[in-house]
Amino acid sequence: MILPQEIIRKKRDGLPLSAAEIEVFIQGLTSGAVTEGQAAAFAMAVFFNGMALDERVALTRAMTASGARLDWRGANLPGPILDKHSTGGVGDNVSLMLAPMLAACGAFTPMISGRGLGHTGGTLDKLESIPGYQAQPDVALFRRAVAEAGCAIIGQTADLAPADKRLYAIRDVTATVESIPLITASILSKKLAAGLHGLVMDVKTGSGAFMATLDGARDLAKSLAEVATGAGLPTAALITDMNEPLASAAGNAVEVMNAVNYLTGSRRDPRLHAVVKALGGQLLALGGLAKDAAAGEAAMEASLAGGKAAERFERMVATLGGPRDFLAAPASYLPQAPVVIAAPPARSGFVERIDVRAVGMAVVALGGGRARAADAIDPAVGFTALAGIGAAVGPDAPLALVHARSAPQAAAAAAALAVAYQIGDAAPAARAPVVERITAAP
Repeated sequence: MILPQEIIRKKRDGLPLSAAEIEVFIQGLTSGAVTEGQAAAFAMAVFFNGMALDERVALTRAMTASGARLDWRGANLPGPILDKHSTGGVGDNVSLMLAPMLAACGAFTPMISGRGLGHTGGTLDKLESIPGYQAQPDVALFRRAVAEAGCAIIGQTADLAPADKRLYAIRDVTATVESIPLITASILSKKLAAGLHGLVMDVKTGSGAFMATLDGARDLAKSLAEVATGAGLPTAALITDMNEPLASAAGNAVEVMNAVNYLTGSRRDPRLHAVVKALGGQLLALGGLAKDAAAGEAAMEASLAGGKAAERFERMVATLGGPRDFLAAPASYLPQAPVVIAAPPARSGFVERIDVRAVGMAVVALGGGRARAADAIDPAVGFTALAGIGAAVGPDAPLALVHARSAPQAAAAAAALAVAYQIGDAAPAARAPVVERITAAP
């Protein structure tokens, strides 16, 4: 019999764990045989001593096996099951466009997403701005939406990777969230449980990213690609820039409207478009729907023509309980903030640098995000027309439009933006939105 304390002792002393030891510990975590104190000690031992690749693979597989796994074979879907995951940022509404665009290219995307916490927005919170949208449907409805629309974006169900849910709650209160082996297993256990054929990871770097440094983002991206591929899920990772908000909107309903404008072609933010195409192109290549990433990007671009991707989005919304004519009149369905003001810059000039985390926290202060997981959010508030790096700003060119519940809240948000934006006399060189691509040998 392998005792939990002996497994903890071994990792505490910097020794590698066997797959059997890891499996025993995770089984105990799921059943309750491992106490919270033991789980905290294990997380701290891993935080300080790390895990080798084979340990990370074993941990991910054990956490995946702790609950149910989705099996799509009986659905006879005529295309690969593909998905992406982002490490989070500000104005990152990629999933809202990516899933229907992939569906229009012949893929099927059962996307299990999360809610916002801290300065980062949550995909589920954005979609719940749409009246009637069911972010937590039963499995039957989830499967129907994937089959009929080609995509469905929902929240994690209780029976997928339950060990991750328990371990994450413990990591959250023991300052061990930043452990790359534990992050890797947490993300990938849910993705492996979703029955995927291919996965692309969007790992952010910059002032608004969880991994602010490029070295940290690179380490996480390599871990995710290598562990997922080692566990049998072909995966690539893209490191993307989060030194400025990805979309020109940050909030919930405002990001949904931004996505509608993108899908219908009325407006597409260039950096956002580049990231969506890059992620989708990589996925289509992984799933065998394109010969390479470049061909996949061309297919993603073509999916927008004639409203094919937009139609998939509307079908997903309708199947999951939202309005059937949502794209015909989105403004009539999405909540609107009663106060909208311009946020002036501290001086005229060009945007030189943005503290993106501060922008995200300004959304939280408006009520559009959560300081704690249980907090309610106001879906109507946020920013639109956010100026990017290099933009000229001044009296007639504000930093953004603030959407707020009251005039004092709007004024406070505008002041926060003025502090978050650094203005210079010349426009800096443009940054490429896709920084690096990382793949792992099968």
